[in-house]
Amino acid sequence: MTRYFIFHKGDIMLHKNSDGIYDIPTGNVPPVEKLPNVEEIKLSSNNGEMVAFETDNPRNDDEYEMCNLRQAYYKLDHDLYAKAGKCYELVYWSRNNRYCGICGGGMRMHTEISKCCEKCGNVVWPLLSTAIIVLIEKGNEALLVRANNFKRNFYGLVAGFVETGETLEEAVIREVAEETSIEIDDIRYYASQPWPFPCGLMVGFFARYKSGEIRLQHDEIADGGWFSRDNLPTLPDEMSIARRLIETWRSKKKTKSEK
Repeated sequence: MTRYFIFHKGDIMLHKNSDGIYDIPTGNVPPVEKLPNVEEIKLSSNNGEMVAFETDNPRNDDEYEMCNLRQAYYKLDHDLYAKAGKCYELVYWSRNNRYCGICGGGMRMHTEISKCCEKCGNVVWPLLSTAIIVLIEKGNEALLVRANNFKRNFYGLVAGFVETGETLEEAVIREVAEETSIEIDDIRYYASQPWPFPCGLMVGFFARYKSGEIRLQHDEIADGGWFSRDNLPTLPDEMSIARRLIETWRSKKKTKSEK
């Protein structure tokens, strides 16, 4: 049986089971037609074939529901959500790489995650946009910021894209300096997270405040400051590595001065 990861304008089609549990549509044929003249993405897994594509005919009925990919995190199990994220990234990449950047020829799927130009043989793979995100500790407080591009009124962490020619640690130092004007040290890797919105990899760190006064880069950061564990603002969604970093910091044993 084939699992069909079907997308429409950032939404994914979910199958609604009678017991209220959501999963990915499965069967021998897809429940809707794909966009014409656009290739399907076909991937193999331990549980059978996966097919991903976009459609112009989404379904919202008793059996299927179109759901924003971010919100699907709360409806699918972790393994299915991870697969959905990968499929979305590949569909996005395929749609934006229909023609060769060298000769202009048509690109066709070559392997599960590569395309080859029919004319000159140029082969391309999906590109990841790598970004860092960092929780900065100062005594019993952490630096939280509200970025201008946040759609809701929550506070997250300093983050930014890694530039060509720099290490992840150098990117952490640069982004913190650019966005807050403070200096940090004791940079420690925490974890990474695929971020398929549309094709990112978030790499999380902890760091300690070293010196300086906060001066926010207001074209990117609307507000920010030091917060204690007992006085936190609205936090990011649970699905984000930002929330995981904050919760890991918050769960640490309080110092005597904080008790």
